[in-house]
Amino acid sequence: MTYPKNIEQKLDFNVIRAELNGFCTSAMGKREVEKMTFLTSFSLIDTLLKETQEMTNILSDTSLGFPEGRIEDTEDGLQRIKVEGLYLDETELQSLASTLTYACLLERFFTSLDRQRFPILSLLSLDMQGITIIPPIVERLIDKYGRLRDSASPELSRIRKELGEAQGSVSKALRQVMSRAIAEGWLEKDTAPTLREGRMVIPVSPVFRRKIGGIVHDESATGKTVYVEPGEVVEANNRIRRLENEEARERVRILTETAKQIRPLIPDILAANRYLGKVDFLRAKALLARKLGAIAPFLSDEPLISWREARHAVLYLNFMPIGKKVVPMSLDLDKDKRVLVISGPNAGGKSVCLKTVALLQYMLQCGLLVPMAEDSRCGIFSELMIDIGDEQSLLDDLSTYSSHLRNMRFFLQNATSRSLFLIDEFGSGTEPLIGGAIAEAVLEEMTRTGAIGLITTHYTNLKHLAESSDCIVNGAMLYDRGAMRPLFQLSVGQAGSSFAIEIAKQTGLPETIISKATELVGADHIDYEKQLQDIARDKRYWENKRLHIRQREKHLEERISHYETQIAALKVKKKEIVQEAQAEAAELLERSNAVIERTIREIKENKADKQKTQEARQKVEQLKEEVRPAAKEKVLRDLKDLKILTKTAPKVQTNIANTIHKKKVSFERVLDIRGMRVDEAMEQLIAYMDDAIMVGAGEVTILHGTGTGALKQMTRDYLKGLNRRMKRIESYHDGDPNYGGAGVTIVEL
Repeated sequence: MTYPKNIEQKLDFNVIRAELNGFCTSAMGKREVEKMTFLTSFSLIDTLLKETQEMTNILSDTSLGFPEGRIEDTEDGLQRIKVEGLYLDETELQSLASTLTYACLLERFFTSLDRQRFPILSLLSLDMQGITIIPPIVERLIDKYGRLRDSASPELSRIRKELGEAQGSVSKALRQVMSRAIAEGWLEKDTAPTLREGRMVIPVSPVFRRKIGGIVHDESATGKTVYVEPGEVVEANNRIRRLENEEARERVRILTETAKQIRPLIPDILAANRYLGKVDFLRAKALLARKLGAIAPFLSDEPLISWREARHAVLYLNFMPIGKKVVPMSLDLDKDKRVLVISGPNAGGKSVCLKTVALLQYMLQCGLLVPMAEDSRCGIFSELMIDIGDEQSLLDDLSTYSSHLRNMRFFLQNATSRSLFLIDEFGSGTEPLIGGAIAEAVLEEMTRTGAIGLITTHYTNLKHLAESSDCIVNGAMLYDRGAMRPLFQLSVGQAGSSFAIEIAKQTGLPETIISKATELVGADHIDYEKQLQDIARDKRYWENKRLHIRQREKHLEERISHYETQIAALKVKKKEIVQEAQAEAAELLERSNAVIERTIREIKENKADKQKTQEARQKVEQLKEEVRPAAKEKVLRDLKDLKILTKTAPKVQTNIANTIHKKKVSFERVLDIRGMRVDEAMEQLIAYMDDAIMVGAGEVTILHGTGTGALKQMTRDYLKGLNRRMKRIESYHDGDPNYGGAGVTIVEL
């Protein structure tokens, strides 16, 4: 169940249907698009998503060679020939044959797929045994020009042969008549015969029609030309007319007999049509998924939302032609953290977040792949309840607020733990105090149903409710205070500011009006809004710092991995060197022993002859000189390699310390923000205090000047908040009266 009934219009789902229709190549596929609806069966949705993902993979893998072909809509003709005596014409028969041929081709393709890789689509089969006889029958009867072949029947062959002879005789007779008429000057030389009422005639001036002789069949609009059938060809034309009638009757007979052959197979043909419609629809879904960068997420039978990098599908399609990017959103809601309260400035993207969730969940439960990251998890909801936009009704005499209350009543009566509800501008449309109170009461009651939901609001009491409730979470649409523009980025875990005062200032509203409004609202509310802004700014800053640190850590991990790989390779190399050195040493030892043994033998054989003994000793010394340098060179060359590798490894460990040391050496203990805009000064102050804490500066000085006091107030507010969050500041106070006084803040860390 979905509510309201025009949910597809509210979510622009008609754009998704239009895209799918554009990708379909057949009327059967488009009918499947129109039948697509919101489903609640986990197994059915799971199957639809998986088969669409498989089709997407097939279309992406060109080596598989997905068959291309035309799918014609033959259903009207098939329904017609259910009546005995009716038939399909030549064009309809050709369309039927080509469509069934393509169906057979697709069936063979799917059943030949690898079942491990495509476990669903490899089973997409159809019993084609009966209908495979139709394409050969049509091929035998009809030529490529869509005309019955002469060989379609012996009778048709005879008729066409006689018809050709008759037409030949008429042509011959006409040429003779025209040659004589041209010679007599009754016709122009470039006159050609023409066809009137199925008979060959000659165009001639009324003056000469009696000269030609024969039957006048027609005349031109001006009356200056009449069309005469010469008497010489009247009988031949009559014969042609009889033969043409015989040909037409034989054509009808052949087509009627063919329809008799097809009629018993109509149920099988209609099944093939449905098969083709399913494949065409499946292909369209896969093409849409490729265009959107959509995937089949992990599906859970539980009602939950755990999305990463989700994008609004229709915005994505609209932005694609102009190269504009959709800001993605990540979101986690489950049975424990069930409701997200989104706040933030107008035109900041709150409604887009709401519609993104509604549209993607609706797409998912229609069996479509969704544009989000692959590590996303999606649950299944039994109903989708939305209250988005103005539903004022003149016919029902309902105001906008009354229509919202009617929706709230429906939600409260029908919501369960498997419901997903989405409410835009919750409680708006009436007096704010009462509207906010009713909205709070409704929200508390909705949480008791166990339903999961998202709401957008400006009401502070709903933000407070989210802070105090275990099952409700605050969310903020981020805003760039410096540039005064929305970032369209959802940040979960904090409430958002409306930035009403800042936006009012930007529009040029007089300062007196703004001051009066601030006074009327009260300091407490302004302080609350300011705290929300400060929290959002600080969170964005620390998230950026965290991202930078994460990138540095990743780089460090890559370098460590690189050196660990080198060290591992070095150990292997060392082992190889030792083994090689041992082998060479053994070889040298063996050679040396052989020389020594031979020398001893020579000395013994020569009985210690002085000259021979001297020669033997020289050989031993020569061997020493050969062995020593070679061994020494190899040893020196191999450890050198080891030194080069081992020297670089400790550098990784010292890089971080060196970076911190350099920052500490270059750190200035005075920050001058005088003359800066508040937002610019805040950015400088945040970065400076971050570095001061990192290097352990001890004491730093902030030069902000006196001026309007805005920079000093900003500095003190920030230091107060920083100390509350990090407990890293001992104290802060004005500077010495002789050295700046109130224009300086001394910070002791």
